Amino acid sequence: MIIERWVPLVGWLRRYNRELFSRDALAAVIVTLMLVPQALAYALLAGLPAEMGLYASMLPLVLYAIFGTSASLAVGPVAVAALMTASALSGFASPGSPEYIGAALVLASLSGIILIAMGVLRLGFLVNFLSHPVISGFITASGILIAVSQLKHILGVEASGHNVIDLLVALMSQWQQVNMTTLLIGLGVWGFLLVCRKRLNTWLTAIGISASTAGLVVKAAPISAVVVTTLLAWGLNFEKRGVDLVGAVPSGLPAIALPSLNSSLWFGLLPAALLISLVGFVESVSVAQTLAAKRRQRIDPNKELIALGMANVGAGVSGGSPVSGGFSRSVVNFEAGSATPLAGAFTAFGIMLSTLILTDLLAFLPTATLAATIIVAVGTLIDLPAVKRTWQYSRSDGVAMATTLMLTLIHSVEVGIISGVALSLGLYLYRTSQPHSAVVGRVPGTEHFRNVKRHQVITDDSLAILRIDESLYFANARYLEDTVMALAARAPTLKHIVLTCQAVNLIDASALESLEAINARLKDAGAELHLAEVKGPVMDRLKHTHFCQELTGKVFFTTFDAWQALAQPNELIAPSLPIKV
Repeated sequence: MIIERWVPLVGWLRRYNRELFSRDALAAVIVTLMLVPQALAYALLAGLPAEMGLYASMLPLVLYAIFGTSASLAVGPVAVAALMTASALSGFASPGSPEYIGAALVLASLSGIILIAMGVLRLGFLVNFLSHPVISGFITASGILIAVSQLKHILGVEASGHNVIDLLVALMSQWQQVNMTTLLIGLGVWGFLLVCRKRLNTWLTAIGISASTAGLVVKAAPISAVVVTTLLAWGLNFEKRGVDLVGAVPSGLPAIALPSLNSSLWFGLLPAALLISLVGFVESVSVAQTLAAKRRQRIDPNKELIALGMANVGAGVSGGSPVSGGFSRSVVNFEAGSATPLAGAFTAFGIMLSTLILTDLLAFLPTATLAATIIVAVGTLIDLPAVKRTWQYSRSDGVAMATTLMLTLIHSVEVGIISGVALSLGLYLYRTSQPHSAVVGRVPGTEHFRNVKRHQVITDDSLAILRIDESLYFANARYLEDTVMALAARAPTLKHIVLTCQAVNLIDASALESLEAINARLKDAGAELHLAEVKGPVMDRLKHTHFCQELTGKVFFTTFDAWQALAQPNELIAPSLPIKV
């Protein structure tokens, strides 16, 4: 059905029953308990009023339930998106101001429109340009940057900056103004959450509680910290002691309205919206695919683009900030047994009730509690040992990862990720511009061929078989010419050169011209050019060119066929390494 293609809810809703409802409802209750403090915290991290975190957890979740394909992905405010939002908006207005809030709505809407457009055009493949090392380096740096940015709330001082250096300098200049009550609250909540994360599960299972239940209790620990510190702040009047509280949170549901239509603002936020969209999509799809695989389910990346786009547009028109799929909430949603995307809609209903009922109590919530919650949550994002592991495996990926990490920390979020992507692409072009190739010989008694520099093989003075281990395109076309002609120059007795193409998936126009040039030069030198093991799609394109007609040699089905046809029996040499390239 056409409707089902664009609205996945139509498909699975026909099979919805009481059992699925009970599973989704239970998961929604647990995720709601987790999302309330996170939504408040991430709104403050983005420099927005706390209630905007709650608003971003209503309509967006309902829209994702309609258009999404993952049964477990929990959409809403997340730490990295909040950090990128704050970084993007800081150049347009002061945090918390009406202009700043209006820009946040535009940013969410613009991110949504970009994602929807990518989904409709089936451009999900574009996120492949964000390599895993770059994303890993960016997320690690973001985790560190977020944690450092929250120290001001733990200490009860004012400090701002776009990078770690600026933040640390600002914090050090304010050390004499530290509020001890705020510090005790922040460290207390921080310690409590760390103990819960590392020890509570073991303690609960030791007294007979099931592992799954214990895990869910641990995940819901932040709500306990919120309740206790809110009651303490209310009962002991922490506000008079200089403790920063969340303050009055408007009760009621958000109004639906279009964001500002100021064209200069939309164009100004376009680069940031593009980055937020791409990073949010990569993070969301990675989580969704991982959880779907555990249940032998699948998601559709292009439909996920549309679903996440609709969620962000929903945030933009309902007073929220950019959203994406959260890792920790999605895992909790999965472990709680969510069966369909409708669990997200039930979560949105829970957030609505919280906004209507709990706003008076939330006014007494210390910001230090939310800061500690954020610091513990982003601790799972930080993976510094990954830099060493990546460097040991691939120097180029290690450089890209380290560059992304360092520039994000010492300069800005945008510069960090753009530099990482640019460096990854540049290193890829450099690496593939000098593709690995090897002269190969026949393994005695077999039809196999191996590198003459690594194995004892049979070769022939009149025949050189060159294996190309990369697709041929504009960046390496000239290098191919130089390699083949250098081989011909170093072995004057050569009559035949065979290019084995089992690793070649593409020959573009530039590479085709290079092959034609190689063929002509070898012909002038009295040698023939042959191809072997050309893949079907590549051969299909070559057949429609003049190259096949002008080729001085032949196209062989296998390398062994070429050997049988071209090798001179009286010139076979015992296993040796005669040709150096």
